[in-house]
Amino acid sequence: MPKVGVLTIGQSPRKDATPSIQKILGEHVEIVERGGLDRLTQDELHLIAPDPAEKVYISKLRNGESVKIGKTKLLPLLQEELSQLEEEADVILMLCTGDFPTLQTKKPILYPDKILTHVTQAILSRDSTLGLIIPLEEQRHSLKEKWADSGFNLEVEVASPYEESDIHRAAKRLKVKGAHMIILDCMGYNDEQQQEAKKASGLPVMLSRSLAARVAQEYLC
Repeated sequence: MPKVGVLTIGQSPRKDATPSIQKILGEHVEIVERGGLDRLTQDELHLIAPDPAEKVYISKLRNGESVKIGKTKLLPLLQEELSQLEEEADVILMLCTGDFPTLQTKKPILYPDKILTHVTQAILSRDSTLGLIIPLEEQRHSLKEKWADSGFNLEVEVASPYEESDIHRAAKRLKVKGAHMIILDCMGYNDEQQQEAKKASGLPVMLSRSLAARVAQEYLC
């Protein structure tokens, strides 16, 4: 049975995310999970809190709470878990749309940020307006930088996939701002939030999680 290693930047298992990935992969594929914060106790989570000038990520803990994570503190923890995960899986799926160019692995690794960028460039012309819905206001600058080379005009709205937030309003505002397509730029967004954004905007809405899972399924089939 082929195995997909799912590597989250938070804690595993990601019961909010992996069932929908499993549905796409099919019953003949086994998912093995690891998380960058798996080794940390509740009392140690302060160790990964982001510094003021640091790139900020957000993910989920086993208890269902969300946590903000500083990238520089996360990377060595993530590499340790990846080094173990690659021994158990045929391909690795990164459960984050951030960029992690320093991670080392002997196995193929699917980065959703690269998948999103290339698929969007295949769909939209360079003068199109791309709407992004992102989890945190603190991520606005870094995510606009990430998409800067794509050639799109960018419009950004904030609505967390984990906390109480207004996806409907965010998508509607992007429509008003002239977006031709919307991307939910975090692996935490789910099918229901995708449908909510579509209903509010009337636009195509790309869900990072399902898109990356379909690439993994295609790789293994």
